[in-house]
Amino acid sequence: MKKVNENLLIFAWIVAFIATLGSLYFSEIRLYEPCKLCWVQRIFMYPMAIILFIGIAVKDSKVIHYTGALSLIGFLISVYHYAIQKVEVLQQSAPSCGQVTCTGAYIDWLGFITIPFLAGTAFLMILIASIMVWKNMKED
Repeated sequence: MKKVNENLLIFAWIVAFIATLGSLYFSEIRLYEPCKLCWVQRIFMYPMAIILFIGIAVKDSKVIHYTGALSLIGFLISVYHYAIQKVEVLQQSAPSCGQVTCTGAYIDWLGFITIPFLAGTAFLMILIASIMVWKNMKED
């Protein structure tokens, strides 16, 4: 495996690991109960920390096929979740998410940084790293 691909995988793993720890911090330490869309985003983020770690350990760049797909789907869910939090028209037509509403925001740093925004940023960074590794693999 090329060193640049290994570094990109390590970067993606660090992002996935921090995102996983961050979501656990919000739910287990700050005691923010996740809504259904937050749970779905977790379903796409948590395995990536494991998949990327294994890919780095066995020096297999092909894991990006899985991380690329997981991060794309997770990113789209995060964008939708962020939109229903921030766009008033979508808030009114948003489906019920159970006990915890998906339109609510536990954090709202600087007026735009919410938990789905943080998740979406992590998914996007992993997706970009996966695409870069994929392009490098095609060149070889």
